[in-house]
Amino acid sequence: MRVIAGIHKGRQLKAVPGKNTRPTTDKVKESIFQMLGPFFEGGKCLDLFAGSGSLGFEAISRGMDTCLFIDKHPQAIQTIKENIKLLKLENNTEVYRADAFRALHAASKRGLRFDLIFLDPPYNKISYEKLLDTIEKLNLLADGGLVYCEYDPSDKLPEKHLYSTIKQANYGGTIGITIFQKTGGNVND
Repeated sequence: MRVIAGIHKGRQLKAVPGKNTRPTTDKVKESIFQMLGPFFEGGKCLDLFAGSGSLGFEAISRGMDTCLFIDKHPQAIQTIKENIKLLKLENNTEVYRADAFRALHAASKRGLRFDLIFLDPPYNKISYEKLLDTIEKLNLLADGGLVYCEYDPSDKLPEKHLYSTIKQANYGGTIGITIFQKTGGNVND
């Protein structure tokens, strides 16, 4: 596993030991970032089910200013911290071990808004509808911001009234990807 492009291009990343995570392959990661950018001019991102942090590190390498990494598994948190040290990104990152919904509420209390949110939860274990509704209700996505969703392609994602679907892809029948963009407004407005 490595960083594909940007200032950390080619740098190796540590993977989370064991079989609790599904590392995103380099080929899929390159496709993802071609859909997302492929480069950014600053911004904040959230890697909510971070695993090794591969997607968040790629985003920073491609121009995001900061990334907030969240995972509830201790091995994932340890791996993210090791990768932060490898890339010398201590000043660009925050890492928390927390449940996804608790982390979203904590980010809201801090007044954080993100330009890019990665959602790659364990397949068939988390309700995407509940996740997207929570992000919407807490106003965590900046206007024009993107939400990347990775899921089992047999699942269907809910249509979001404040989020426009800008890209969808299916990789080999094993990975479904949808990218939403916030088109403006807040559900509380």
